[in-house]
Order: sequence, then C-alpha cells, then structure tokens
Amino acid sequence: MIKSWMVIAAIGTLVAGLGSALTGGDIRWFNRLQRPRWLTFERAIPIIWTVIFIGGGWSAYLVWEADPGSQLTWVLMVFYLILEIVTISYTPVMCKLRSLTVGTIIGATGGLLSYLLAISVWPISTWAVVLLIPYMIWSPIGTYTTWAMVPLNPEDR
Repeated sequence: MIKSWMVIAAIGTLVAGLGSALTGGDIRWFNRLQRPRWLTFERAIPIIWTVIFIGGGWSAYLVWEADPGSQLTWVLMVFYLILEIVTISYTPVMCKLRSLTVGTIIGATGGLLSYLLAISVWPISTWAVVLLIPYMIWSPIGTYTTWAMVPLNPEDR
C-alpha cells in the first residue's frame, strides 16, 4: 500500500522537477545580475530551500494524517500544492520574463500564502505550523533580497 507521505513527497518532487526543467538556460540571466554586498549567504540558499521543502511536505503529511480524505483536508492539500507551485515558479517565471520585479511579487505572494496556510492548519496541528516556520522566516528575506537587487540591475526591473 502506498503511504500518504510517499504521495506527498512524489508530488513535491514532481513539481520541483518541473520547475527546474522549465528554468533551463534562462538561469544564466539571473546568475549575471549584481547582488547586494550584504548577500554573503547565497551559497546556503539551496540548503535553506531543502529544509523548507522538507518541512512543508512533513507539515502536509501531519495535516493529512490528522483527518485523511476529509473535504477540509483535501482543500488544505490543494493549498499546500498552490504554495509549492508559486514557490517553484519564482525562478522559471522571473528568468523567462527577465524581471526582478516579477520575482519580488512571486516571492511576496509565496510569503503571504505561507502565513495564510499556517493560520489555516493551526487548529489541526501545531506541529504542522512549526514546520512552516522556516518558510515564513525565509520568504521575507528572499523577497527583500530580490527587491534589493532591482536598483542594482535597473535594466532588469
């Protein structure tokens, strides 16, 4: 029998893989952009996102297991999926459009959605909310970083 955590992990991996495939060579545009001098932690960003995605998947698992298959649980699973799609869309959409402003908007949208999701799952599982905290902390930092890159790269607003 397939376990719920396996399905959640497979969907998360599929969405992440699709986002990566859609980015393709467009990432070269982003890599050539000027960064703020204070951005000394860029090499840690893949690790940060790995922690965030594992926490988000585990959070979804806890919510699912609290009331498997109920209408509310399905709605929340769609909410988790939307959050992941918005998050994963940051790089391919921003790079395809070559717009840091679009990246900032996507980042802020993900941040807002993470807070709304946390509020939505709070009555179901406090631990599910705790597992979303890394996203809720990182999203404003990542969004601010993208926003701070706009004046450094005026041709890529």
